[in-house]
Amino acid sequence: MNTDTLAPSDGQDEGLTLSASPDIDLSIGGSILEETKNRLMDRYGDQIKTITLDRVVIGIFYTGVQLSDGSAGICFTPIKAIPESVCCPSSARAMPKAGKLKGMKVTDVFKYLTQPAPIKRAIAIATLNALSDGIWRNNPEEGAGRYRIDEGDDIFSFVHLEDVHKAVVIGALIPVIKSFKEKEIPYRIAELDIRTLKAEEIPFFVSQEDLPMELATADMVIISGTTLLNDTLEGILQACNTASKIFLIGPTATMLPESFFKRKVSVLAGNRVVDSEKILDVLIEGGSGYHFYGDSSRKVMIIKE
Repeated sequence: MNTDTLAPSDGQDEGLTLSASPDIDLSIGGSILEETKNRLMDRYGDQIKTITLDRVVIGIFYTGVQLSDGSAGICFTPIKAIPESVCCPSSARAMPKAGKLKGMKVTDVFKYLTQPAPIKRAIAIATLNALSDGIWRNNPEEGAGRYRIDEGDDIFSFVHLEDVHKAVVIGALIPVIKSFKEKEIPYRIAELDIRTLKAEEIPFFVSQEDLPMELATADMVIISGTTLLNDTLEGILQACNTASKIFLIGPTATMLPESFFKRKVSVLAGNRVVDSEKILDVLIEGGSGYHFYGDSSRKVMIIKE
């Protein structure tokens, strides 16, 4: 397999939802998003008050937003997290105000970050990604000396594979697992829905109870960006070995990286939108990563200097 395909795609990439483990403190969930929101507000200053949602698409695989300044961002759509979706009256409570999102101030969208409704959080995270992209477009020197943004997603180029004695992947990130097999890297998989794993992968499955121990002894940890959606990322990072290489992957995590870096993350392997209208047109027609990577978006790595 070519490692250029490492970025998640097709909806099965970011599907993990961890519940609380006694050894992983999930009470700190959401702090990365809150800090990033505050950092964006500081960067934009008073201008942030004038930026609104221009277009919102809630696709099957990804949710996307386009802002009034032309910036755009996407986030994994947490369909499985909405059991009420089979019933219109009950699902309506979990959804944003359809037909009334256009023109909504991004400062009001921020309120969705602290709400339990997963679709609302997806819109808010996509908005953080869009605002971050606006910062990078308007200030090419942003991050100088602290991080850089490279095109591509070959996360293995940052690791001496001979030094990796155990890797842990959070989520059924199929392309990553394939690469582990090909590169003969010993690995473990943390995934709630064991049905997503192939028969030959079952022996590498790790339960939530054993996950903290596995993280503490891993040289390399690959984490799905969906952990941002369900407030489990901070607890997972807390359990990681400080000496391990930690990668957060997927379009959901393509935002200002400082809060990730100070919590042990080495690289964010995400996605930057290059054609906002086109990518939203793809999402509204049920498109996945296979339909927009390399066309209306680019795979990028945000790398800690």
